Amino acid sequence: MRLQSFCFNKIGKMLDFYSQFNPSPLSIKQFLDFGLNACERKSFVFLRKELPVRLANIMKEIALLPDNLLRTPSVGLVSNWYAKSFEEVLDFEKSEPSTDNLEKFCSTLIQIRDRHTDVVQTMADGILELKESQNNLVEPGMETSIQYFLDRFYMSRISIRMLINQHTILFGQVPQQSAHIGCIEVDCNPRSVVLDAYENARWLCDQYYLGAPEMEIIEHNELEKGDPIRIVYVPSHLYHMLFELFKNSMRAVMETHQDSGDIPPLQVTIVKGKEDISVKISDRGGGIARSQVDQLFKYMYSTAPQPSKSDMHTVPLAGYGYGLPISRLYARYFQGNIILLSCEGYGTDTVIYLKRLSDEANELLPIFNKTSSRFYKATVPTGDWSNQRSEMNSTFNQWKRIKKGH
Repeated sequence: MRLQSFCFNKIGKMLDFYSQFNPSPLSIKQFLDFGLNACERKSFVFLRKELPVRLANIMKEIALLPDNLLRTPSVGLVSNWYAKSFEEVLDFEKSEPSTDNLEKFCSTLIQIRDRHTDVVQTMADGILELKESQNNLVEPGMETSIQYFLDRFYMSRISIRMLINQHTILFGQVPQQSAHIGCIEVDCNPRSVVLDAYENARWLCDQYYLGAPEMEIIEHNELEKGDPIRIVYVPSHLYHMLFELFKNSMRAVMETHQDSGDIPPLQVTIVKGKEDISVKISDRGGGIARSQVDQLFKYMYSTAPQPSKSDMHTVPLAGYGYGLPISRLYARYFQGNIILLSCEGYGTDTVIYLKRLSDEANELLPIFNKTSSRFYKATVPTGDWSNQRSEMNSTFNQWKRIKKGH
């Protein structure tokens, strides 16, 4: 018992130590340059310091979550996973980059990556457990804190996974794919990724609705007229965004037009400009009310009816409110974005923006400090515009009335 207490205190001190440092953001170009001249020892020396910093920064924020969320079994499990991974990386803090240690380090990173595979799903379970324990009522201030945390938590996860994948692909036993440097493709063809994501989403849609919209693609290369569009990017990230957006558009189109028998196609436009490469998906799925657009990027909101926790893996095109917000994080991770424009009664245009130049595509990383700490105090947001204030007060008063059972 005394030994366990000593180990816990030691980890706590190391957590305090590493959380004092800010993560070191890298650009796609820096990832690429290092990969082209890959040195396992240099990667080892960098990651044994950088990974604890990134883990410690987000672990400090996990500890600031509301107690009733922290006490849920799923969030407790996630917290334990992070503590275990932090401890395992610390084992290499003062190790020499010998051949044996390099092999152990690579194996440890693979183990950590595998341990964290279900983090998104498990954290979603924790949110459901919180809602169920409170009869699906979550105080507005707490919901704001949870939204803030999940954006940062999932962005941190994307960044840690990126570092681990680069190292394990470059120096592990997995064969390197041609035209790839780690998980970055130096000549990524957005059209090819669009087709791949569309076909997979279409298969799901067909299974669920017995049909799916067709797709039309237009490419416009403003810089090199007539040439195919290429980008240095992580194709798995782009695929994730496109797959989620196609699922949303297909569901909207099928539910709007299925009875008519006339299914309008999706239109995809890929454009290369001076600053960005943009991918726009246009659908005629009936659109979304303007008052609901901002809600679509909130984790505790979904346009699909939310199934029970036991049904989470069985509903192919319905979400838990995580598809769009996490897709936007993937875009923002390298300084891009996702913008949604909707015409209620007609359809929706969703645009993915990606930085064209790899040296401008820098990681966007959460930093733990006093500024971030205050966002976890579950206070009711105070509007600083007249109508915004009345809407916030109305929401809070409604929550209070329901909670009292009136």
